[in-house]
Amino acid sequence: WHGDYEKNMSYTLIEVRCFLQDFLNHSTAKQNLVKSYELMLDFYGIVLCDEKTGEVRRAKHWEERFDNLNSHTHNSLRITRILKCLGNLGYRHYQAPLVRFFLEETLVNGQLPNIRDSVLSYFMFAVLDKKKRRRLIKYAYLNYEPKDEFVWCPKKIQKLWSKQPKAAKEEAADSLESQEDTVISDNESCNNAEYESHEGEETFSHNED
Repeated sequence: WHGDYEKNMSYTLIEVRCFLQDFLNHSTAKQNLVKSYELMLDFYGIVLCDEKTGEVRRAKHWEERFDNLNSHTHNSLRITRILKCLGNLGYRHYQAPLVRFFLEETLVNGQLPNIRDSVLSYFMFAVLDKKKRRRLIKYAYLNYEPKDEFVWCPKKIQKLWSKQPKAAKEEAADSLESQEDTVISDNESCNNAEYESHEGEETFSHNED
């Protein structure tokens, strides 16, 4: 296929799809993925609380590991890859809990300031479930200061959220989701373009290990 590189790309795509399907049907492989995920979480000072839901919390040694993560921000690129891996290999439901954890740590608890932008710009938009992603964006907005510098969803959606009573702000507003679909989707397209650029930067960052 010399010179016919489209053919090679198509073959590779088919090969990858076959691999993914084989992986999803292999219970041992999936169990090993969870073990690997737990290992990486431990490296970042996080523990998987519930294998069914993907809920995570701080590990006992979180302070030491958070300091390492905050000092070596190229690890945020690895976390982006981990999130993508979870989404593609049958653990999509693990994505939102991990992103929510990082949003809470950065925006509410004031931890990990050096990876906050990555959490907002890349971690959130790696979540494949659109409903959960919108809830994460809303959670981020409600806990972000100053509000006028929040750029991860359209201003018209921010105004809707700002007008809600305090009690309502603490939950995802399902009644607003149909109104948000089109507007947020447009914004997500822009963020996804930036997200792909971010992926392209990984080679350089990983060489600095």
